[in-house]
Amino acid sequence: MKKKYDKEFKLQAIQLTREQGKSVTQTARELGLSENTLYRWMAEFKKDGEQTFPGSGQLKPEEKALRDLQKKIQDLEEENEILKKAMHYFAKDRC
Repeated sequence: MKKKYDKEFKLQAIQLTREQGKSVTQTARELGLSENTLYRWMAEFKKDGEQTFPGSGQLKPEEKALRDLQKKIQDLEEENEILKKAMHYFAKDRC
């Protein structure tokens, strides 16, 4: 089973490696992590900074924007369908 680590733990692991001059191998061994995991966390942190590791329920700003746009599209499509049905209903009464 895959272990889950919270944001604080990941940031502390990165801090140990970067600021205290410990090697990735040494830090990973001390924390019981694989080196690959720590390297991945460091790469994510380098790419996204403090926005890294948003945790469950929290999204990165671009993910939130995408989800908001998808919701807006869905809402507009539903409104469009309602208007089409209303148009057909009122057009039927005129004939």
